[in-house]
Amino acid sequence: MNNELKKIALIGQPNVGKSSLFNRIAKKRIAIVSDMAGTTRDIRKHEVEILERDAIMLDTGGIDDTNDEIFSNVKKKAVECAKEADIILFMVDGKKIPDEKDKELFYELQALDKKLALIVNKIDNDKELERLWSFYEFGIDEENLFGISVSHNRGTKRLFEWISYQLPPRKEEPEVVIEEDGDDFLEDFLDPIEDINNQRVEDDGEIRVAIIGRVNVGKSSILNALVGEERSVVSSIAGTTIDPVDESFEYKGKNITFVDTAGLRRRGRIEGIEKFALMRTKEMLEKANLALVVLDASKELVDLDEKIAGLVDEYGLGTIIVLNKWDENADEFKKLEEKVRSKFKFLYYAPIIAVSAKTGRSIDRLKDKLVEIYDNYSQRVPTSVLNKVIETATIRHALPSPAGNYLRIYYATQFETKPPRIALIMNKPKFLHFSYKRYLINFLRDNINFEGTPIHVVARKKGQREIDEEDIEEF
Repeated sequence: MNNELKKIALIGQPNVGKSSLFNRIAKKRIAIVSDMAGTTRDIRKHEVEILERDAIMLDTGGIDDTNDEIFSNVKKKAVECAKEADIILFMVDGKKIPDEKDKELFYELQALDKKLALIVNKIDNDKELERLWSFYEFGIDEENLFGISVSHNRGTKRLFEWISYQLPPRKEEPEVVIEEDGDDFLEDFLDPIEDINNQRVEDDGEIRVAIIGRVNVGKSSILNALVGEERSVVSSIAGTTIDPVDESFEYKGKNITFVDTAGLRRRGRIEGIEKFALMRTKEMLEKANLALVVLDASKELVDLDEKIAGLVDEYGLGTIIVLNKWDENADEFKKLEEKVRSKFKFLYYAPIIAVSAKTGRSIDRLKDKLVEIYDNYSQRVPTSVLNKVIETATIRHALPSPAGNYLRIYYATQFETKPPRIALIMNKPKFLHFSYKRYLINFLRDNINFEGTPIHVVARKKGQREIDEEDIEEF
C-alpha cells in the first residue's frame, strides 16, 4: 500500500451507511454491510481511485458513546484515525434528526482543522432534501454539506468530485490550472487555459457506448439492430447474455463500440456468474462515455429501472433513454414520456427515443442521436460564446446580493470535456447560491446544445490557481 497517498477517514455512528459508501468508493465489496447496528468493528484500509486520483480509504467503524467497551474503543480509534487523516468524511443518518452526540463529535473533528465534509445519507428523493436544512445547525457551509443516498445512487457524484479535488493529480497527469499574469484583460487568460486543455484531453473520436437495463428489456436485440448482424446471443430466457460483448463499426466518421451487458437482477437474486456480470457491468461503465438506458415500453416502470439508471448518473455519462418494444401511437408515447421524466428526474437532460428492435423502427435515428450526443459531450464551447450567454443571463436575472455582498462574474470558460466542465471566475464564489447556478445552467442549455450530457460548474476566484472543489455543482 502506498503510504505517500492522502488518507480519507470515514466516521459516523453505527448503521448510517458508512460501509456501503466505503464499498462504493472502493468499487469492491470489502466492508461488511448489514442492517444490524455495529457490524464494522476494525479500521479497514484500502487503496482507492476517485475520479482518476488515488488515496487510502479508512473505514473506522461505527461510533457509539455508550458503556459498551467495544464501542468506546472504536470511538477512540476513530478519533485517532481522524487525526492522522487528511480528509474527514463525517456521515449521519438523514432519516433522523441531528442529535447532540453527532454535533459534539463533529465539533471535535472540526477543531482538527482538516478538510471536513458532513454527509447526510438516506436522502432517497427530492422531497427528503428538505431534511438537510436541520443539519445546518452544525455550523457547516452548504458547499461542505452533502445530501446523498448510497443505496439509490443519489448525490454521490458531487461528493466524489469534492473528494477528488482534495487529492493531488497523478504525477503523469498535468494539473488543470488557470494561468494569470495579473491583468484584468480576458485575453490574458484564454491561451494558457486552451493550451493546457488541449494537452490534457485528446479526442480519439471513439464513442464507447454502454447498454444497460433490466433483464430481458431487449438490450441484445437493440445491439443487433444497431450493428446490423446477429452477433450477440438473443433469447427470451432472462439473463441469457452473461459476458459483455464488444462490437464496433464505423458510422459518420466515428468508431462506435457497443458493450452489451448482462441483465441486471435485484441484488438478492444475483447468484454465481450473474453476480460476476454485474461487477463487469460497472467496470464497463467506467470505460464508457455514452450510455443507452433501455426500458421495456410494454411493461410498467419499476424501482429497479431507476436504480440501474442511477449508475449512469453516478459515472457522469452522456445518456439516451431508449424505450424498446414500442408499437403505440404518438399520444400514448407522450403519456409514457411523462412517466419516464417523472421517474428519472436526475436524467432530465437525456433525450427519449422510442424504438422497436424487432421491426427496426427509429434505429437509424438512434445511431444519429448517439453521434450528436457524443459531440455535445466532448465539445469545447468557445469562451466568447460562453461569456455572451452568461452576460445575457445576468442581465435578464441579476446576480443576488446575499447579506449585502455585491457579486460579479468576471468571465466564464470551459476547462474540461467529457462531460463539459465550466468555471465561473468571480469576486466572491462562496456567496453564489446553488439556485442561481442552476438558473445559469438552464440558460446555457437553452442557448447551447448540451442535450444528453451533464454539466459541471465551478465557481472560483480570480487568480485562484487550483480548482475550488467546494464550489462545484452538477446539473
